[in-house]
Amino acid sequence: MAERGNSRTGGRGQRGQAARRAAAPLTVAGRTLACTVSVAVLGASGFTWYEYRSLDDGMVKSSALSEAKKNAPPHLDKSVNLLLIGLDSRKDMDGNDLPKQFVEDELHAGSSGIGGYNTNALIVLHIPANGGKVTALSVPRDDYVQTVGADGRMHKIKEAYGIAKEAAEQKLAGKGLSKALLERQSREAGRSATIQTVQSLLDVPIDHFAEVNLIGFYDIAKAVEPIQVCLNHPVDDPIIARTAAHEGGGTGLKLPAGISSLKAAQALSFVRQRHHLTNGDLDRTHRQQAFLSSVEYKLKQQGILNDLGQMQKLFAVVKKDVVIDNEWNILDFAQQAPNLTGGNVEFNTLPISGFRTVGGQEVNTVNPDLIRKIVRQLFNHEPAPAPPAAAPAGDGPGEPAPSPSATPSTAPKAVVDVNAAAGAGAAAGESRALAELGYQAGRIGDAPARTRATTVAYGSGAKADAQHLAARYGVNASFSSAVPAGRILLTLAVSRTPAPTAVPSAAAAGDPSADPAAGLPMQGPAVKAGGIPCVD
Repeated sequence: MAERGNSRTGGRGQRGQAARRAAAPLTVAGRTLACTVSVAVLGASGFTWYEYRSLDDGMVKSSALSEAKKNAPPHLDKSVNLLLIGLDSRKDMDGNDLPKQFVEDELHAGSSGIGGYNTNALIVLHIPANGGKVTALSVPRDDYVQTVGADGRMHKIKEAYGIAKEAAEQKLAGKGLSKALLERQSREAGRSATIQTVQSLLDVPIDHFAEVNLIGFYDIAKAVEPIQVCLNHPVDDPIIARTAAHEGGGTGLKLPAGISSLKAAQALSFVRQRHHLTNGDLDRTHRQQAFLSSVEYKLKQQGILNDLGQMQKLFAVVKKDVVIDNEWNILDFAQQAPNLTGGNVEFNTLPISGFRTVGGQEVNTVNPDLIRKIVRQLFNHEPAPAPPAAAPAGDGPGEPAPSPSATPSTAPKAVVDVNAAAGAGAAAGESRALAELGYQAGRIGDAPARTRATTVAYGSGAKADAQHLAARYGVNASFSSAVPAGRILLTLAVSRTPAPTAVPSAAAAGDPSADPAAGLPMQGPAVKAGGIPCVD
């Protein structure tokens, strides 16, 4: 382990104080900007071998990947999978708390203990062996999964890092290590656990990783500001004051619809806003993906990648704030990944199937089998996931199994009642679309505006049809005694993105020019690089 210390909390003059005032607890893709910029810097720069070697020699390196590779799934080709990690911690790299006034009063982020060592940003970049489109997949931070390399139990995926880090600290206690050294070595366990858990969930090997801390985002945003972003609707996210009963919240961000140019501090607010978003963290994921796309676009369009002065500023930040694996040959990678800076990148968010409350906390439920099928389709160009076959079990308690002659392919499909968070108009439109697929139109209505996930419930006798319908939205169907016999109740969240089941995607049909994500049940729309994408 060769991670260097961070003396930022010791006071570095006005610039260090300004950085602490403007930084914020980022989540999901936002804090991975430094990682993405570090890749972008290397992918299209016209600088000399010496400049590349200078950057490589000064990077903070980690050996966490070597342990994770021991249990990694096999490679199917020469493609490269890069994991970007954004660490949500109110501590520096030596384990020192960021100043209390900075964290609590200026950031409205609560105490230094809030956030722990959660990996609130997890993005896998798949770089094809043939140099084609780069696919980026965000893993929602609250996905409830089996952890690997931590304690082996079910947790939110963001918690694997902190659990493993704490266990490592306990093992290292009493060995006379300094606080800084204990921090660095225990973080290695956290990184390894995160990599292994992502590998297990997606069933793909991770070849390289990059991690950026909380302060790092601000430094790079400052180096490239102002950055343009685009909103579909105006936002007003007032700050909620911290009290004895409430940790506070809000970012203070107020922007109109359309394109806005953001300074570094505004950028932090843009990517960390969670209040007043219909789908909470899931919407925020798209916000942050769009921000990354806008940064990449600016680097290319304004010629920053060929400006020696600008590049030196970026090199300095990347060296200071980004941790990468010690197996990463940056010189080789720069030649393998030109599409990272060519705008040929698409961000998608892996789907969730619903929500549960576990130990008093709300988690995202996921379908690991569906996720792995989606990843295989995107990374290896396999056929799109087919709707699951009807299970041999009965519909509900005591129900007989459906006979082969009663499967959806030969029998009239069930009546579907549709409620939509976007209103009865959206429900009516979806009902018409389902009628074209053979389902019988039922009642339509409104769902609660805060509906955060699409659900499919069925009554007695409708299990087979419900399972096929659920596959369209990437969720699981569940029996409900409140739904009448022979009927299905479909409740649509605002951000639902159903996968067409009547017509296979062009990619599944063998069209190499087609978008491989077309027809797959993602969590909301894709965010495509190469411009300034508009998001909620």
